[in-house]
Amino acid sequence: MIKAGIVGGTGYTGVELLRILSQHPEVKLTAITSRKEAGMPVADLFSSLRGHVDLAFSDTSTYDLTQCDVVFYATPHGVAMADAPKLTAAGVRIIDLAADFRLQDVATFEKWYKLPHTCPDLLKVAAYGLVELNRDALKKARIVGNPGCYPTTMQLGFYPLLKAGVVDASHLIADCKSGVSGAGRKAEMGLLLTEAGDNFKAYSVPGHRHTPETLAQLQRMTSDKVGLLFAAHLVPMIRGMHSTLYARLKDATISTDALQSLFVNAYKDEPFIDVMPFGSHPETRSTRASNMLRIALHRPDVDGKPGDTVIVLVVQDNLVKGAAGQAVQCMNLMFGLPEITGLMHVPVLP
Repeated sequence: MIKAGIVGGTGYTGVELLRILSQHPEVKLTAITSRKEAGMPVADLFSSLRGHVDLAFSDTSTYDLTQCDVVFYATPHGVAMADAPKLTAAGVRIIDLAADFRLQDVATFEKWYKLPHTCPDLLKVAAYGLVELNRDALKKARIVGNPGCYPTTMQLGFYPLLKAGVVDASHLIADCKSGVSGAGRKAEMGLLLTEAGDNFKAYSVPGHRHTPETLAQLQRMTSDKVGLLFAAHLVPMIRGMHSTLYARLKDATISTDALQSLFVNAYKDEPFIDVMPFGSHPETRSTRASNMLRIALHRPDVDGKPGDTVIVLVVQDNLVKGAAGQAVQCMNLMFGLPEITGLMHVPVLP
């Protein structure tokens, strides 16, 4: 059994990790830490876990995490890198759901996250945790930087087009929308029901922290210079993410069937990516509480003929495939387990 610990188990991604790992046949939950809630039974804070998780929260500052085989960090940026040298020296594997190990360029990290990177040497041995595009590296990884939720949809949505070289990489557009849980479990004015409910707004349009991460990964897919316009929006729902991606074809004579085939062939063996029939409209609720991501292509007509713009619709649960589920998918690879182990949850509907 894999002995797993979770640092920061009181947030939304933390409880999602608890939900998934408590049902994982090859995992023994060893520790869930929280300074504020130390000593409190986990099931007292999250009643949904009664009968499934018997542990109490441990004090983050005193619990010996080297007893674990793998530690998940569902924490603010900067926490995982503080512990990484000690844990990796003890042979513990790390999966960080924050940004500490997503960016290889230290200067870029420090610019966007306003933190000094305390272990840049470990960046060289960290793997980026988007399984479908980085599977071989993750099998050998000791440290994983779990992707952001928005970047997951953008990368998987643009990848087949960039890999095939059929679109203008310099002018990609991503119009993305997330449920409120993506902002975390915290008391903040803009996240109150009376503020977020019956409302819809964009945020961080001049510069979103997920932009450099996404650009760095998209650039790996093509030799052409990548340019990305990315706008994030908050929608009045708890969980779910919908990204509408736009790309201009280099050659408008390419057939719509050929475009669809690029996606079908790219993801035909991927258990958690569903390429829907051309012209479909995937809904966020079709992925709720699951590790599934669904993709559909559109190509608007111009003067009665297929135009030169491809629209890719991508939906996922921002807390599962966009965070905790993807982290467990990485763990399965790191420990030589079938990738789908503990992750075949059917989406919840309605």
